[in-house]
Amino acid sequence: MVAATPHIEGHCDRRFAGLRSAFAENFHSLEELGAALSVMLEGEPVVDLWGGWMDQARTRPWQRETLVNVYSVGKPMVAVCLLMLAEQGRLDLDAPVAEHWPEFACAGKERITPRMLLAHRAGLPAIARPLPALCMYDWGRMTAALAAQEPWWQPDSGHGYHVNTFGFLIGELVRRVSGERVGAYFARTIARPLGADFHFGLHAGEEHRVAEFLTPEMPSGLAAADATNMVSLAYLNPPGVSGLDTVNTRAWRAAEIPSGNGHSNARAVARIYSALAAGGALDGVRVLGAQTIALATREASSGRDAVLDRPSRFGLGFQLTQPERPLGPNPHSFGHFGAGGALGFADPEHALAFGYTPNHGRGPRWQNPRNRALLDALYASL
Repeated sequence: MVAATPHIEGHCDRRFAGLRSAFAENFHSLEELGAALSVMLEGEPVVDLWGGWMDQARTRPWQRETLVNVYSVGKPMVAVCLLMLAEQGRLDLDAPVAEHWPEFACAGKERITPRMLLAHRAGLPAIARPLPALCMYDWGRMTAALAAQEPWWQPDSGHGYHVNTFGFLIGELVRRVSGERVGAYFARTIARPLGADFHFGLHAGEEHRVAEFLTPEMPSGLAAADATNMVSLAYLNPPGVSGLDTVNTRAWRAAEIPSGNGHSNARAVARIYSALAAGGALDGVRVLGAQTIALATREASSGRDAVLDRPSRFGLGFQLTQPERPLGPNPHSFGHFGAGGALGFADPEHALAFGYTPNHGRGPRWQNPRNRALLDALYASL
């Protein structure tokens, strides 16, 4: 049965009428439940749309200020925090992580650098020692387990997506250098100055704004944790760390799990990427310098991914465009996809920023037809 198309709210420049139509069509033919879409061009909002439902029962219409879990769209946000500290001279990307995190200097990790962590080259995508369910809510226990973990491969000899460990590794380094938890540091230095409604560790007073998330399915063969399988452990140790059966709980929303539990809307994602697309600043707020952005968006890892078992391409904290999963047609676009199809990216050639935040997490993880339809329509409009 074809779904009815809900009323689409918000504004859209006439130039992007095709994108608005594609957004509506996702509800009609691709089972979109609720979502928001935002595009900024040369620092100005040209598309700000939302529609559908905040819940599977379709009782709560999506609102302008609705927040939703955006999964891995949060990874670059945490990376930018670390890059800011490096730009300030408080951190050397090529010095050992252990200079700031002494407990990390064991089990073959003595020479791992922040650059390796940011590029998914550290060999730490999973924790081998079984952890109890919901342990991801205990920051100290998670980071201690990572400090004790032996790399799964020789650091810097290859790359593999650090699905759930990336945020704890980068976040702990941010904490060690800045003295602040990563959620507070991100809010103080990036989100609040830019007026971006993006959160790690959501306050209880914001709970009413959060959309229910239809959780994605696990990759085939990963129905339960296997203590001998690196990929299984990456997704399922500790149980609940990937958001299955936990994403819609108050405990998940309140915690800081930077690889997976950022809560945002499309407008906030686009505002942050708009600053990065324009050389690092927006509306007088400077996030990063142009040289740091160039460094972070230069290819640092590419080829067969040891965790995903398919091609992937990374800069420092950002996914880079690739033929199998393009971020539009331009070669210098950078950003990050999230489970369920969420996406944020910058296209500096067009001074363009894009945010898409849905709550229907089911369907293809790798090549999601809903975000692909939006990208096609976006560039057709340009």
